Amino acid sequence: MTEIPADPALGYFGPGSVTWKVMADPAAGPGGIAALFTQALHPRALAGVDQHSDFHTQFWPRLMRTAEYVMTVTYSPREKVDAIAARVRAAHLDVRGVDPVTGRTYSASEPDLLRWVHVTEVTGFLEAVRRAGSGLTDDEADRFLAEQVRAAELLGATDVPASRAEVADYFEAVRPELRASSTSRRGVLRLLAPPMPAKVALATPARPAWAALGVLGFALQPRWARRLHGMPGLPTTDLAAGLALRALRGGMLSLPETWQRGPVAREALAKEKDLLGGAA
Repeated sequence: MTEIPADPALGYFGPGSVTWKVMADPAAGPGGIAALFTQALHPRALAGVDQHSDFHTQFWPRLMRTAEYVMTVTYSPREKVDAIAARVRAAHLDVRGVDPVTGRTYSASEPDLLRWVHVTEVTGFLEAVRRAGSGLTDDEADRFLAEQVRAAELLGATDVPASRAEVADYFEAVRPELRASSTSRRGVLRLLAPPMPAKVALATPARPAWAALGVLGFALQPRWARRLHGMPGLPTTDLAAGLALRALRGGMLSLPETWQRGPVAREALAKEKDLLGGAA
């Protein structure tokens, strides 16, 4: 694992980190969508979203806030990262209740629920980037997971898997707690067909474009997760998803830099090139 940069302006990962490399890849986006589908299989984690968030009525703003948080933690100076993480921890304090599926209580601040969200998220990013043909090695994959322990700990997660082997053991251990439910199926359908203004849905290709991206995200989940959802008609095989992901990544990489990444990532990666002498 690379050390935390000495300069706080470079954040918690910095130039040369595998985190910067993975999160700059266009395939990371579909991997993040895959993670959202998988996260819905944990009843207690999903209950907090279902009962306390505006996911169903404010889908796009919530998705944008999530993406902004991830990019901030990845690339921003440590002062800014610490501030946004503190706000999220504070918001989690009021997210508690009873999960109707299991009958158990939950709190968004529980380390085990934070661990679940983190592991599904980072493995979603990592596996998508690897399957897209990035050439990321096994050693780099393990380094990415080890680096990402920092991100998990910012929100209060503990005992965070730090390698591919530890992630595999974690998923094996947590799978008895996972199940599909009417709530998870509503979440899947919302991800596949989120609300759009009529003008956007009818006058632009946004609806079919998102539908294709949503189906790809569903297909990028681990095979056991796809099957556990029990959603007839959605993909449960790997080949087509891998081909589609490679095509999407290739198309994105052919676009201008300003279309590939947001301003936070572009600024950080430009700084990386300067600091590493253009080798990044």
